[in-house]
Amino acid sequence: MPELEWQKSSYSSGDPSSDCLEVAHGPGGHLRFRESEDPGTVLLTTPARWAALLRLVGAGATH
Repeated sequence: MPELEWQKSSYSSGDPSSDCLEVAHGPGGHLRFRESEDPGTVLLTTPARWAALLRLVGAGATH
């Protein structure tokens, strides 16, 4: 698999010691998410599922 280009949130402080959510676009159009403190654990999802989650959280459906 090709090396992924991980990006940190624009809300990240830029401090290399801070823990941040990172995202990478991978093969097949899938999105990969990881915590910078634990880069070996990766969550894989589709753009459609990620967008649906953001809509639900934005609507206050957090339970």
